[in-house]
Amino acid sequence: MLLKPAVEADYPEVVELANIAFRGTGPSASWNTEADFITGQRLTEPLLREDLTAKPHAQLLLQRDAPGQPLLGSVWLEPRDDHTWYLGLLTIRPDQQNRQLGRTLLADAESFAKQAGAQRIRMTVVNVRDTLIAWYQRRGYALTGETAPFPYGDERFGKPLRDDLHFVVLEKPL
Repeated sequence: MLLKPAVEADYPEVVELANIAFRGTGPSASWNTEADFITGQRLTEPLLREDLTAKPHAQLLLQRDAPGQPLLGSVWLEPRDDHTWYLGLLTIRPDQQNRQLGRTLLADAESFAKQAGAQRIRMTVVNVRDTLIAWYQRRGYALTGETAPFPYGDERFGKPLRDDLHFVVLEKPL
């Protein structure tokens, strides 16, 4: 398994994967799709570029079987304060999820952050994604009791279909 930082040529593939994994529908959809409560695109190339420009210390890491092979997964890692890193956009191709690539990518991302000085990882997950929250808890993440508002009115990340969405914060010591 190859984990490497994304380069500009990878951006279209990252965007396509994020949109399929987060908002896909039908029989080929991911087990943790958001399509039941958020529609539209999860990511666009301009938004990805904007985030990478605004957060130059962040790392967008890509998972492939080998160089030149199709993109299997991606993860966003961003150093914050006090040796804490933010993890987001953990994405695996839905048709490859039976290979336990999510577990591997998460563990590799944690190792990457730890080697760079992280002592803990934090993330936010939409509150109604119970199955995904439980998946992270089985991997050592704990709910902190903190929440963050959902960006209602900012449809760059999609259009919410419910009015009760917010983010819960999970954290794991490394």
